Amino acid sequence: MKIQSLQNEKYHINSGAKMMAFAGYNMPIWYSSIADENNCVRKNIGVFDVSHMGEFIISGNDSKKFLQVMTSNNIERLEKGKVQYSSILNKRGGIIDDLLVYDLGNKKYMLVVNASNMEKDLKWLIENNNLDVIIENKSKEISLFAIQGPKSIQLINKIFNKDFSLEEYYTFKEIHSKIFDNILISVTGYTGAGGFELYVENKYAVKLWNKIIDYGKEFKIQPIGLGARDTLRLEMGFCLHGNDIDENINPIEANLGWICKKKIDFIGKSTVDRDRNNNPKKILIGFKLKEKGIARKGYKIFNEKDNLIGEVTSGSISPFLMKSIGMGYVDYEENKISKYIYIEVRNKKIKAKISKRPFI
Repeated sequence: MKIQSLQNEKYHINSGAKMMAFAGYNMPIWYSSIADENNCVRKNIGVFDVSHMGEFIISGNDSKKFLQVMTSNNIERLEKGKVQYSSILNKRGGIIDDLLVYDLGNKKYMLVVNASNMEKDLKWLIENNNLDVIIENKSKEISLFAIQGPKSIQLINKIFNKDFSLEEYYTFKEIHSKIFDNILISVTGYTGAGGFELYVENKYAVKLWNKIIDYGKEFKIQPIGLGARDTLRLEMGFCLHGNDIDENINPIEANLGWICKKKIDFIGKSTVDRDRNNNPKKILIGFKLKEKGIARKGYKIFNEKDNLIGEVTSGSISPFLMKSIGMGYVDYEENKISKYIYIEVRNKKIKAKISKRPFI
């Protein structure tokens, strides 16, 4: 596989980042440690280079009609300047990808998709396009930085000399300046710590990154790798495609029924309706280990009667809680908060308790 470099690869390497191939890119996994970076975002402020994410522009007279069929949420609820979390499903209701939909105005939308799913997402959209719609892959032209943490608002205000404090969650603004031309600033993120995501043309990426780091020194900003991004999302109980959701899992099983609107006729709706009305065979749960150990993806889950009831999809030590947490699928009837389950870790069954999400 050919590994592409992010615009800031030199900075990441010079900063001592542990680099690793991910979704075709050479990505920073951590700079100091996953725990240190996780808690920096929770308590202070951090910045992620997530330029590997994919960006598609959907435009044309039938763009809204097209996306109403291709995505599971209600596009009618969007308007210029707003963002929507949604999913793309196959005909069996399986989750091809989860994504963000941006309403850019004038029948123009931006889809932000997971890097590892970029090619198949694009192919699926093109295969199902029989309307007056133009689909453009802008992924190689756009860099994306996520500024996350309780002090992110102070940094954003300082960088752009504007007050973003009244901006609502899942909205965005496009900022024009002599320095950066055009930057899309979105009140979104996948950490649960609050913050912003900044989309910028590649030619401005290094300049913007340096400005974030320079201005962020006052707030003790740290660059954050993909390792902490994973633990941060897990602490919030957010799904990761390829772990907790995939093409064999439907949104009802993943507790994502809220992004599948009942009156919208999207691809895969029949399966969603079936499991919404009759309950799915399995369901995604969160759990906390009561004994020492770490639940890893693929580990088996048993009930108190020692019956196999499911499998772990994500697990780690929460750096913020200093406890072992995880998620996994179990038989639907086993889904009871505070019920004890057992995770098989290296041939030993570790006691755990089904817990509400988010964990923090």
